[in-house]
Amino acid sequence: MEERDAEMARRVPAAGGHAGDPSVAPTLATVAARAGVSRQTVSNAINNPALLAEETLGKVERAIADLGYSPNLAARSLRTRATRLIGLPFEPAQEGTANALMDRFVHTLVESTREIGYHVLLFAADAEDAEQGYERMLRSTAVDAFVVTETYRGSPQVEYLQRRGALFVAFGRPWDAPDATHPWVDVDGAAGAALATAHLADRGHEVIAWLGWTTDQPIGEDRRSGWMRTMRERGLDTTRLSARGDGTLEYGRRATHALLDARKPTGLVCASDTVAMGALRALHERGLAPGRDIAVVGFDDSLAAQVASPGLSSVRQPLEDIALGVVERLERLLTHRPVDEPGLLLQPTLVVRDTS
Repeated sequence: MEERDAEMARRVPAAGGHAGDPSVAPTLATVAARAGVSRQTVSNAINNPALLAEETLGKVERAIADLGYSPNLAARSLRTRATRLIGLPFEPAQEGTANALMDRFVHTLVESTREIGYHVLLFAADAEDAEQGYERMLRSTAVDAFVVTETYRGSPQVEYLQRRGALFVAFGRPWDAPDATHPWVDVDGAAGAALATAHLADRGHEVIAWLGWTTDQPIGEDRRSGWMRTMRERGLDTTRLSARGDGTLEYGRRATHALLDARKPTGLVCASDTVAMGALRALHERGLAPGRDIAVVGFDDSLAAQVASPGLSSVRQPLEDIALGVVERLERLLTHRPVDEPGLLLQPTLVVRDTS
């Protein structure tokens, strides 16, 4: 078969120049000529590599790398009706917050999808009608699949996309449906809060408060459970040491003042870096030094945590690994292969800085 491929390749013109001519953009034909195979073999290597013998696939891949060949995605889209685009909803940053952690996720997502021949298409997510943006994408056939980033309780996106038969992978657990079978990747928030709480307890703190979000936010409640569990395991009291609010910097400031008046904690574990920044502001207003008088740990390891002075200790989410896990599942969906592990729960780490 390889002899026949080589013979066919020798008959293919080099598209206006020889295979090594840097002035000519490489084509399927020039790749075939360089590898000594047919154009169909090159096409199979790109679209259906499992059809080829390992040695043949290796020759084609080396030729593609040597020539710097990039498949014509527009032409492929016309043939297959595939757009080679992955839709990602984009929401504006909220006022009064310090987090921009999604930047790390999106960067890795873009790089990883490019490696499998796809690109990320951002579209506006309408807060008042969450389905509207997805519907526009589906009606225009602008994307082949979606990455869903909002899986909070009551969020309609997952149910809507399933009803429409759309392909998607979620960044976040199916909080309302633990038996759901759609693919997702998430971070163990409870484990992260437990790491932060254990860290403070190991430093000798016994009165450790939790500054969290409102009860309707499952991510916040998940993180709070890690604080609660660790406090009980260490035999530490939690009475009047838990605050809940909207998650803004101002909430963190006010909650810290209230906790200091009520229980005088020596350590604060916060549901986010934004809340932790509010706590640091309250400590400054009281003339208390974070890390010396009161320890503070945030969650997310945002840029704010990294550049603040003093540096904020924070739980770091493995956002790059999350993006890789999302893309791995997308690739299986898009190539009609089973997703062996639909749900992937990753472990966070603790970055210790001056505030603890």
